[in-house]
Amino acid sequence: MNSTTPIHRAPDSPSARQTLALAGVFQAASLVDELARTGQVEPRAWETLINATIDTNPASFEAIYGGHPNNLRRGLDTLESLSGRKQANPVVLRYGFSLLMLMNKLRSDTAMMDTLGEKLTHVQRQAERFGPTHENVIASLGETYQETISTFKTRIVVQGDPSLLQTRMMPERVRACLMSGIRFGLLWHQQGGRRWKLVFQRKAMRRALDRFS
Repeated sequence: MNSTTPIHRAPDSPSARQTLALAGVFQAASLVDELARTGQVEPRAWETLINATIDTNPASFEAIYGGHPNNLRRGLDTLESLSGRKQANPVVLRYGFSLLMLMNKLRSDTAMMDTLGEKLTHVQRQAERFGPTHENVIASLGETYQETISTFKTRIVVQGDPSLLQTRMMPERVRACLMSGIRFGLLWHQQGGRRWKLVFQRKAMRRALDRFS
């Protein structure tokens, strides 16, 4: 990600911060769908997710997503469908809500949270050596997801082109995206995000989306 990207201070509004964090979840869901169908992803959206996942101790809320809401544009656009303004992609929504469900399971498993933290510390060291989007780092993120989140009984079944999903590094890239969705899901919960609010506070989400449009 471009380190010269200006830092735009995130709004103090809890609903606005929840919206940004939730955008990260659904950006991950969108990229999983895109990878599974096309084998490609938009670089800015991808780098934002990976950087956020590796940096577990960011200097500020804004730093998590690289300092500019447009780094989460794919996710913000997806949230427009949740607010009722756009037609929804049911596959992307399924991935997003499944990520939130898995995040809640992770939160209640202290031992797994500790294990995840240890593994991400190792990934951080790799990223410092090779760069955050190096395939060694992506492979480690994918392995981290497989050894932690994938052990839950509830799993995300990814739909797409079977031949693409079996190509080199594709499983790791998909799992790395899912790992980033969990990271943003935890951030969303930390900011006060709850499932019921997605139903009863849609107006607040629409106002927040208008601020980031």
